[in-house]
Amino acid sequence: MATVTTISNFYTSHSQFPPSPNTPRHFSLSSKSFTFTIISRTNITATPSLQLTTSRLNRSPLAAAAAYGGEPPSGGGGHGGSGGNNNDGDGSGEDRDRNKAEALAAMAEAGRSSESLPKDLAAAIEAGRVPGLIVKRFFELEKSAVFRWLLGFDGFKERLLADDLFLTKVGIECGVGIFTKTAAELERRRENFTKELDFVFADVVMAIIADFMLVWLPAPTVSLRPPLAVSAGRIAKFFYGCPDNAFQVALSGTSYSLLQRIGAIVRNGAKLFAVGTGASLVGTGVTNALINARKAIDKSFAGEAEDVPILSTSVAYGVYMAVSSNLRYQVLAGVIEQRLLEPLLHQHKLILSAMCFAVRTGNTFLGSLMWVDYARWIGIQKIRE
Repeated sequence: MATVTTISNFYTSHSQFPPSPNTPRHFSLSSKSFTFTIISRTNITATPSLQLTTSRLNRSPLAAAAAYGGEPPSGGGGHGGSGGNNNDGDGSGEDRDRNKAEALAAMAEAGRSSESLPKDLAAAIEAGRVPGLIVKRFFELEKSAVFRWLLGFDGFKERLLADDLFLTKVGIECGVGIFTKTAAELERRRENFTKELDFVFADVVMAIIADFMLVWLPAPTVSLRPPLAVSAGRIAKFFYGCPDNAFQVALSGTSYSLLQRIGAIVRNGAKLFAVGTGASLVGTGVTNALINARKAIDKSFAGEAEDVPILSTSVAYGVYMAVSSNLRYQVLAGVIEQRLLEPLLHQHKLILSAMCFAVRTGNTFLGSLMWVDYARWIGIQKIRE
């Protein structure tokens, strides 16, 4: 039977190993910046092995992994499968043992016990699914009253642990999106802008509803989900093991196969189709109400205006969200931000935020242009002369 003992922040300068292999081993070393893990086996006289682990907290956990070229150096890349017992892209047992040792060391350093942590995080630590960097990130976020409150909600916790700029990106999308989409509408409609204000208003309403989900769904996450029930079907097990972002960096102890990453695109596409269709139902409903109100006031407008087809417009917008928006935001969050910008600018949060602002603003504007062209191409919005 193997036992794992983690010791950190000891200042004595000697080590002692009693000769009997069945008695407890004691070890201490004068160092504060390192964590040592002792792995010993009973009935084996071999000298206990020492494993040296270090960690740095000056970058987000997933960005730290991305700095190694896209995946962690310990085997957390996208080469694994979904055949593990937990169906979540399991890594090797060695990685999970190391993750657990690092996490326990981080808890000991902070003077925290598993009872003081959320149940899902404590279970993930026990299973070795999160490294020490994630645990330290959790303690750092808890120092803020706002973050501490948000960490109490499932979904926010997984995203904040993976990316501490998640809220900033939500603000960019929802705040700037209104202005960029209006500007894009003006660019495409030009002299017809005032004639087509009902279309413009509908598009902006749909955008506001959809923008939050476009940040939420493709955002990289730290998986804290409990294992699936044994009776779960094959499809449920497959999608359970898929990442939230097809291109996100896999943490140490976790790996994703190519099929699982494709599954992330399919799953998010289905969700965004539902979001887009629902948002469009609201937007087109508001548009038709405005058209009818304008007809009642301006009799000359009644002849040139017609109600927007609700069902066809809603399905079309759902398809647009599932394909165009889904792929653009997956690449934006998983490749441009997490794999390119964060490893380069992790020590310069202000510059990183500015760069995220720039690329997300450009992406939002591009998406608005593409939607107007797409809507005209399939015939759900006609050019008014």
